[in-house]
Amino acid sequence: MANQNFSHHPTICYRPIQPSDLEVLERIHAEIFPIRYESEFFQSVVHERDIVSWAAVDRSRPNGHSDELIGFVTARIAMAKEAGIGDLLRYDPSKPDQTLVYILTLGVVETYRNLGIARSLIRQVIKYASSVPTCRAVYLHVISYNIPAIHLYKKMSFKCIRRLQGFYLINGQHYDSFLFVYYVNGGRSPCSPLELLLAVVSYVTSGLKSVAARIRKNEEKTAKWPK
Repeated sequence: MANQNFSHHPTICYRPIQPSDLEVLERIHAEIFPIRYESEFFQSVVHERDIVSWAAVDRSRPNGHSDELIGFVTARIAMAKEAGIGDLLRYDPSKPDQTLVYILTLGVVETYRNLGIARSLIRQVIKYASSVPTCRAVYLHVISYNIPAIHLYKKMSFKCIRRLQGFYLINGQHYDSFLFVYYVNGGRSPCSPLELLLAVVSYVTSGLKSVAARIRKNEEKTAKWPK
């Protein structure tokens, strides 16, 4: 259920993250995530060093907070051949410039959750990825116990491709991760269910033809014996 204890009606807008967001960005990451991020990561985000990002702000917040972060998403472009998930894509070796967009972090402060902000931030990433002609998919990892996030990605048509055992190490304990992929610009998995079915049908048909050919050959041999 949404946390709607507001003294005002929220007016949510989205913009790129900028250097003035650094302090709030670090604070929200520390509050939301069990993993500690280095200062270099935040510097790369606010100065757009190989990372793209979007911020959610509430323009109706009073007392000078109308441009303060209440949500964010960060992502980076990766070469498809170097991303480590090439087996999950129909990768074309003749096009070595194919890319992917990897979502690094996504978060919304507790007061503003369940208002569709996370969904809108993800849409920003998908829109961006779709605008890059060489991009074939958006992908990310979700820790196995984050059930709300898993449900969200499934609702947004992300495909849960793989479970990675012990992917995260948090406070000395290993946790599994789910790998989610959203295909764009004609990208798709190496073998879709329909293609798999067609391959099976083709294999069975080929086998039946081979058996029929052998039967005909044996019949011809049998017919020759009386002579």
